[in-house]
Amino acid sequence: MSDFDSELDATGLNCPLPILRAKKAIAAMDAGQTLRIIATDPGSVKDFEAFCKQTGNELLSSGEEEGKFTFMIKKAA
Repeated sequence: MSDFDSELDATGLNCPLPILRAKKAIAAMDAGQTLRIIATDPGSVKDFEAFCKQTGNELLSSGEEEGKFTFMIKKAA
């Protein structure tokens, strides 16, 4: 069983597209569910931190491996 409810592949997309796609994906989810995002834009690290602070969603984790950034965001209640 995976530790997320939905996944968004934003590889190859540059700011602001990863954030816009994530916003749309989170809007379709239920409170408490987790979205996993994969992005290649290095700016997405700061973008998703700011996005979570502004929206109240929780950034559970972020990491980078082989040029790909992953984020786990839990939708706020």
